Amino acid sequence: MKLAVGFITYNDLTDKYLPFFLPSLAAALAAAFPDENDYRILAFDNSESESNANRGYILQNYSDIEFLSAGGNIGFSRAYNRIIAKAAEAGAKYFLMLNPDILLEKDAVAGLIAALDDNVGLGSAAPCLLRWDFAANRRTDIIDSLGLSLKSGLRFIDLRQGKKMSDALPNFLNIIGPSGAAGLFRLSALEKIKENGKYFDERMFMYKEDCDLAYRLFLAGYKSACILPARMYHDRTASAPGSGMMSRLRARKFKGRQIKKWSFANQQLIYQKYWTLQNRQNKFIIIFDQIKVLFFILMFERYLLPEYGRFWQLGKTAKSPNK
Repeated sequence: MKLAVGFITYNDLTDKYLPFFLPSLAAALAAAFPDENDYRILAFDNSESESNANRGYILQNYSDIEFLSAGGNIGFSRAYNRIIAKAAEAGAKYFLMLNPDILLEKDAVAGLIAALDDNVGLGSAAPCLLRWDFAANRRTDIIDSLGLSLKSGLRFIDLRQGKKMSDALPNFLNIIGPSGAAGLFRLSALEKIKENGKYFDERMFMYKEDCDLAYRLFLAGYKSACILPARMYHDRTASAPGSGMMSRLRARKFKGRQIKKWSFANQQLIYQKYWTLQNRQNKFIIIFDQIKVLFFILMFERYLLPEYGRFWQLGKTAKSPNK
């Protein structure tokens, strides 16, 4: 089997997307694989109740999808670890990770597969992810993510997020890894960078786990690229156009406290895991950024202060991959 596709559902946050997401996925898979035996689709339900609209819709309309559940919300990392383990057991060559709030163009999967087939050094590939205005059911030319880019001081950003799509961009952009919203991975690469037998770091319930995975693939020598002709559309509501400081501050207003807590603690964990691998300049940037973050927290988001303690507990077992 060449490809396993995995996605996570959660309560009423995802069921509204399934009538749009799944037909577009089915069309893209049919265009890429004439033989249905070449791929497999796995869904993991993180809903608190087993009786929910996600399960009902999938079982009624897509009986070929393997539906998994733990009977509660076990988080993004743990759920995807179970999905990827199933894909590996099935002998898949590639794993396609998708959010269900995505629309796929018909040739998107074929484009990503071709990129990894033709470039053995690629451990992963990202699609050109544009904004989907779900409320109006309208595709836009605003970039959601062209994959993750690594800045000095272990800062990860979604490349060109909020900018308009440009015809001047090359079809093949070097990145550090795909966004957690959509990405194709070489399973042999994921097997090589596992920590404690896991693909994603399960200490990261959600948020930043895609950055951590991308960085481990990078450290292992794997390259990644955004394949511009492979287009998908993502409904991302908690973000603001642009990548400047004011844009990031505006975007924070739409994020809930729990999301901010996960993101903050997991970024601290990334710093601790990879601190010894950073050069002097990166260490200085990290320290300077942390001083600014602490000042911001003390002024505006004091509820994040207890997360320093949570991060310390998480970081007790943190080790860099090269140790």
